[in-house]
Amino acid sequence: MEAYFDREPEVGSPEAERFDVLAALIEAYETKHYPVPESDPIDILSFAIAERGHSQAELAELLGSRSRASEILGRKRGMTLEQIRTISNAWKIPIAALAKPYPLSGETAPRRKRKRDVSAAA
Repeated sequence: MEAYFDREPEVGSPEAERFDVLAALIEAYETKHYPVPESDPIDILSFAIAERGHSQAELAELLGSRSRASEILGRKRGMTLEQIRTISNAWKIPIAALAKPYPLSGETAPRRKRKRDVSAAA
């Protein structure tokens, strides 16, 4: 399948259909044999720092400040859509995984969506 990532097949071509079938088979196999437990975005960021070789300092650089990274990891502040996109692009984490609702410190349930804060977007 890696060859398809170098050059995307033309939509509607036999190669594109083969790619879609391979992708579906791989996804089904991985879902069955390697299920991923549901995690909230902060757990995902913490995993990326602990297991994927990233650091809180690297997150701070992506977000523009150490305090912002600490606030987000400490669940004191939700991530904005711009921050989610930045982290997603840099760390190759799906946007959908980072945009899930999650509680902030002192909350028992995810917050309601505010204008720019998507920590609790539904």
